[in-house]
Amino acid sequence: MSHTSHHQATLLARVRRLKGQMEAIERALEAGAPCADILNLAASVRGATNGLVVELLEDHLQSHVVKADDDAARAAGAMELVEVMRRHLK
Repeated sequence: MSHTSHHQATLLARVRRLKGQMEAIERALEAGAPCADILNLAASVRGATNGLVVELLEDHLQSHVVKADDDAARAAGAMELVEVMRRHLK
């Protein structure tokens, strides 16, 4: 069982909010809203996405590094985290 299943409701709520925010951008574009309004909506999406990523990173760190069963599992969890952070920060 994935550790994300423990926080599934919270994570899904964040994803659903993101979905709603993306749909708001779509509606704004279709309606010809001013570019500043669309930029503000996009900034909200970025902030919400960053919040989701931080929550997932924290959960991974706690589950696979801090509370790892042994040193090998801890090292593997840390390497996974480094790889994800490299992709995320590109």
